[in-house]
Amino acid sequence: MLLFALLLTAICLTVAGELLLKAGVDTVGEFTLSFDVLFRTFTEWRVVLGFVLIFAGSLFWLGVISRADFSFAYPLLALSYVISLVPAHYLLREEIGWNRIAGALIIVLGVVVITWRGK
Repeated sequence: MLLFALLLTAICLTVAGELLLKAGVDTVGEFTLSFDVLFRTFTEWRVVLGFVLIFAGSLFWLGVISRADFSFAYPLLALSYVISLVPAHYLLREEIGWNRIAGALIIVLGVVVITWRGK
C-alpha cells in the first residue's frame, strides 16, 4: 500500500509541476534558446514552482523504485497521462477528444494488466 501511495504522490506532483511549466511558458511565448527567452522563462514563477514540484515528485519516485522492480514501476508512470487529462481540460482549457479518452482507457487497461496478481 505504501508503494502505491508513493507512486500516486510522485505522479500527482509531477503532473502538477508539468501543468505549471505549461502555464508559465504560455505567458512567456514560444520557447527558444535565446538569452531573452531563457531569462524570462526561468524567472517566471510558475516555471520555477513547476520544476520544484517535479523535483519533489522525483524524491517520491526514488521511494517507489527502491521498493519495486523497475520493470513493474516504470510503466505505472503512464497513469500520469490519464491523470493529466482532467486538469488540462479544466485549467488549460484544452479540448479532450474521444481519441485521448480512448487512449487513456487503454493505458488504464495496461496498468491493470501490469499490476494483476493471478492466483
